[in-house]
Amino acid sequence: MFLAKRKNGYFFIQYLDPSKNQLRRQSTKTKSKNEALKFFRNFDPGLTIKKDGLKISRFRDEYMEYVTNDKSKKYIKSIGLSFRQLLRYSKDIPLEDLDARLLDQFVSKKFSTSPAAALLYFRTLKAALSKAVVWGYIDENPLKKIKPPRLKKSLPVFISKSELELILDKTKTVMLKDLFTTAFYTGMRLGEIVNLVWECVDFKRKVIIVKNINGFTTKNKKERIIPMNSTLETLMMNRFSKTNNVDNNNYIFYRVIGIKLNEDYVSKKFKVAVRDAGLNDNIHFHTLRHSFASRLIQKGASVFVVKELLGHEDIKTTQIYSHLQTQDLIEAVNLL
Repeated sequence: MFLAKRKNGYFFIQYLDPSKNQLRRQSTKTKSKNEALKFFRNFDPGLTIKKDGLKISRFRDEYMEYVTNDKSKKYIKSIGLSFRQLLRYSKDIPLEDLDARLLDQFVSKKFSTSPAAALLYFRTLKAALSKAVVWGYIDENPLKKIKPPRLKKSLPVFISKSELELILDKTKTVMLKDLFTTAFYTGMRLGEIVNLVWECVDFKRKVIIVKNINGFTTKNKKERIIPMNSTLETLMMNRFSKTNNVDNNNYIFYRVIGIKLNEDYVSKKFKVAVRDAGLNDNIHFHTLRHSFASRLIQKGASVFVVKELLGHEDIKTTQIYSHLQTQDLIEAVNLL
């Protein structure tokens, strides 16, 4: 039995487990040599061996509790989904028994039925297992040995103003008509729109401020400003004038006053309107965000401006729209 140090700076104890006739490691969970030595002197391999290895489910619970105050509800939901799928495949085995082969097979199997889901599971679990390394539960992250699944890149679907009108004609409530229009003219994510309160609308400056507010945080935790064009300004003023006892903390779009709309409900209602309008079935609510960006690019806005308006962290994400600029250049040259 001896004390050693990992590459990440944490000390661990290596000892022989006679029941399995194999070497095992126990993290001291400290980078301090003095603290590690103290842990080493008090360490009893016999007691440790009697304990079951930390199961996947126990680590999941600890990890999800850890990220609760740091990650969005949507991301936390994806963590739960990823672990649920992993547990169905691997059963609740000790975390240290998760190896590259098992995880590679798990991701490969999921990729065969849903490539996008496989990539989500890969990214989410990789982040979780990296934290397990930091906490000393495992020596290395097995997913770092595996290449992430590659998705086929397809250009984003977007709609025109006339197609938006067709969708609005098939939308039954004014509330949803206004919400869909807001998405089309701001490029805001659905979660950002349903959490929008009157405090976020500045009529003097004619802007909407996407804020971290009311327990809601933006995807990258950064706030941004989106100018309102005349159509959106009129829409917001009409909503404001029809709202009795306006409170800055009241939701702009609501089920009942003070109760925000459910994202799944809005998304499904949008899809119903799309189908009733006889449009492309690949059009989803997120298409409105793509449409905002695509129309800006086609009108001559730079990719960097669109990046800021959409709230992208990396310019590479915004560059999926750059093909539109290329197409405009080709059409211009063909006029010669």
